[in-house]
Amino acid sequence: MAHFSCFPGASALSDFRQTRLLETLTRIDPNIVGVRAQFLHFVNSTEPLSDEDSNRVHALMHYGAPFETPDERGAVETFMVVPRFGTVSPWASKATDIAHHCGLTQVRRIERGVEYTVVLKGGLLGTAIGGKKALLAPARDAVAAALHDRMTESVAPSRDHALHLFDELPAQPLQAVDILGHGRAALETANMELGLALADDEIDYLIEAFTTLKRNPTDVELMMFAQANSEHCRHKIFNGQWTIDGEPQDISLST
Repeated sequence: MAHFSCFPGASALSDFRQTRLLETLTRIDPNIVGVRAQFLHFVNSTEPLSDEDSNRVHALMHYGAPFETPDERGAVETFMVVPRFGTVSPWASKATDIAHHCGLTQVRRIERGVEYTVVLKGGLLGTAIGGKKALLAPARDAVAAALHDRMTESVAPSRDHALHLFDELPAQPLQAVDILGHGRAALETANMELGLALADDEIDYLIEAFTTLKRNPTDVELMMFAQANSEHCRHKIFNGQWTIDGEPQDISLST
């Protein structure tokens, strides 16, 4: 049986990032007058942590500038941003390895989230929270979107909901994309449904390659191709041929 623990940590925003983020949020709703953020560490273990082990985890998670909670007169709303559900973050891999090296062998995984607190001035039109006012639904959705990267993160409704970071999802079977039977249309559909962002020339390349191989590609192969050949990867752009002002260049970005 798995056990779940939460260890609050340091401030997640530097003064500079806090100022920039507040500027972004006030453009969404001018009634937002403050924002702060705290790291939260979620521990999944095979058994309850003893007091000694909890102190050890707390020591490992003790870094950065201390988080201070000021007295607030206005309303506040919280947004719990965690790694995308169903994934394991790079931070978790390193933190879990460190915990194991420190003798915390019962720890299965440690994940880190950020709890944002948005401070509102009084007197705005919204839904009451304890006699104070809150963000209207459209503004709250816009704030949540501004606080997380939906490619790699999720917004959880509460700290307790973060336990679902550790849900074990059943493996999905491989799916073949039937380009032999349905040609280019099958790959174009997979490109949209899987979010591969393949360019037309990449689709042409894959059609030719798998037609030559006389077999259909799997969804895993297509995903790996899309990542290895993505535009941020030096295999593609950095080694590409460049033409500037009509003149072909004899060097690439990698040389």
